[in-house]
Amino acid sequence: MFAALGRFVTRFRWYVIGAWLLLAVLVTATAPALESTQDNSEFLPDHYESIQALQLQEDKFSDAFSPGAILVIERDGGGKLTAADQAEVATIAEELAPELGRKTFQQLVIAQGEDGKPNLSADGTVMFAVIPLADGATGYDTQAIDDAKDLRADIKELTKDSDLDVRATGAVPQSLDSQESSEDTLLIVGIATIVLIVGLLALIFRSVLICVLPVVVVGIVSTIATGAIAWANDVFDLKADASVQQILVVVLYGVGTDYILFFLFRHRERLRQGASVRDSVVHSLDRAGEAIASAGGAVIVAFMALILSSLSIFRAIGPALAIAVFVTLLAALTLVPAAVSLLGKALFWPSKSWQKEPKHGTFIKLGKAVGQRPGITALVSGGAMTVLAIFALSFNPSFDFNSSLPEGVESTEALETFQEHFSAGAAEPVPVLVDAEGADVTDDQLAAFGKALGEAEGVDSVAGPVPSKDRTAFQFYLTLSDDPVSDAAQDNVAGPIRDAAHEAAPDGTEAYVGGTPGIFADMSKAMARDYKVVFPVAAAVILLILALLLRSLVAPWFLMAAVGLGFAATLGITVIAFQNIGGEAGLIFMLPIYIYLFVTALGTDYNILMIARLREEAREGRDPHSAAAQAVTHAGPTIAAAGVILAGTFASLMLGGNTLIVSMGFALAVGILIVSFVMSMFFTPALTSLLGHAAWWPGHGDEAKDREHAGHADDADGVVLTK
Repeated sequence: MFAALGRFVTRFRWYVIGAWLLLAVLVTATAPALESTQDNSEFLPDHYESIQALQLQEDKFSDAFSPGAILVIERDGGGKLTAADQAEVATIAEELAPELGRKTFQQLVIAQGEDGKPNLSADGTVMFAVIPLADGATGYDTQAIDDAKDLRADIKELTKDSDLDVRATGAVPQSLDSQESSEDTLLIVGIATIVLIVGLLALIFRSVLICVLPVVVVGIVSTIATGAIAWANDVFDLKADASVQQILVVVLYGVGTDYILFFLFRHRERLRQGASVRDSVVHSLDRAGEAIASAGGAVIVAFMALILSSLSIFRAIGPALAIAVFVTLLAALTLVPAAVSLLGKALFWPSKSWQKEPKHGTFIKLGKAVGQRPGITALVSGGAMTVLAIFALSFNPSFDFNSSLPEGVESTEALETFQEHFSAGAAEPVPVLVDAEGADVTDDQLAAFGKALGEAEGVDSVAGPVPSKDRTAFQFYLTLSDDPVSDAAQDNVAGPIRDAAHEAAPDGTEAYVGGTPGIFADMSKAMARDYKVVFPVAAAVILLILALLLRSLVAPWFLMAAVGLGFAATLGITVIAFQNIGGEAGLIFMLPIYIYLFVTALGTDYNILMIARLREEAREGRDPHSAAAQAVTHAGPTIAAAGVILAGTFASLMLGGNTLIVSMGFALAVGILIVSFVMSMFFTPALTSLLGHAAWWPGHGDEAKDREHAGHADDADGVVLTK
């Protein structure tokens, strides 16, 4: 099959390249923009309490508002705000009013204390005002971002001749700053990734065109994949978070370069044996094509398993990355061979060393060590991963998104000032809704309900109740003692606050606690459910793929066990680095899913490549120990090169500058190094050697098969997966 594909792409190479270029142009011209959302409520299904609270609020309290922005007001240089300053704030509010008739914002509300005066901080140096969201506004779309830019420009113009310093924070300004920071991060990550890949390929191949090949190929693939993802999001109404484009860049370049490497190592080896360029491309695609396709298929399946998630953020990112890998896989099997066929031996210019057989001294020594002492190798490599995996039990999921906000931007600095001078929960009161449809609720019952809420742990004060127009629903607002986006607020809402609300709800009514901490509490429940569903399903499907690929019922089990151990070790070392050494209270809750996406899925890639080589060596008639030694010697360089490049691309995420992206970049980079060097290069071949012939039961794919064979030396440093 892959030999036939090789013959086709070499014969019609100009048409293949032209088709890819034409497709890229068509997608660029017609595909919608790939947009993301930071509205966490959009990620949850309707049956969660926070979403039910939001729906009840929208149905019964059309005049209720959610804070869209918070203006934090100080004097330039500090000092107490005078009566004249407070009057000037009121004037600014009046002058700003005509400008707030936009789609995103309602009129500004100057926060007041119980005495009806502007709500000053205890030291009199800070006051704040709230700008509510307009009816129907999400606060997270393109319109909101544009309105936030205009708001800041208007404030700057109105305060340029005053002694006041007015800064905007809150949901919409934070979205603006996060988007601008993400755009900067995307540029930095993109440049760093390309520089890294070009540099490493230059060291490996010493060829100008090979350094450029992944950049050009992935550039074409990226255009097509991004458009396809945007179409899929529109058709299936998927919601992707703001980090998806940064991750997409890394995945496309990392995985794309890996697959190109798998092919090029094989192609270079065939050329050394004197084959013509066209014959070499056909042969290389025949030998490496099934390995590339199988590895890509396993990754796609792992990504697609996320459609089973209850969170739309993962239901979106899973198919998005699966589409990206699928397009990359097609390019690796068609566009890359066509381009290599066209370039001929000029592909390796100006290097001459490609014509010489490398000695692989280091990998020969490693291979001998694995082959001669498989028991010790398995014990040491597996033991090291097990020790790291123990620390994964200390993983503390965090939903504190403020910790991942960009540093040094206006919304972050304004929020810090606000939290220093006011109750942490004052920025975003938490709504508690009472659905009294069909119930006759008295004022005394509502007062008792409000009192119970006020006595719950984590509540500073309670406002309300506010009845709906038909008095079938009532709304309370809680000012929490903690920042509404903090883990402490989430824990209190998930526990004592919701318990108090449910227990004290008047007979015949239902109480719902919503707001941001309610959403985060429900997301935590959804994540716990996803871990129990998504991981086992993905593992089962990948297990089936491995069983079909290897014709064995034994090998897939220890391969998946090895990958699972690599996953736990990756999470464990990240916990050590950030929680134990770095002093972080917790790590972003999405981290295990991302480790699963990349370390587990791509770790399966490297395992497939190594086990394929082990089977190849066994079919050559070698005993299990010799097969392991030869597999490490010849497949090791390919896995090492691919692992270093992929780890380096993930490490570029650490330039993102916030806790979420930095921890993710660290985890994925270290995880790839663990699965490529510790798991695939030592643990897997050592276990296979120990199990011997039993590893391939019942298909016994290690038995010699009649096939065209050009000598064992053909397979040096390539990846072979025979049929």
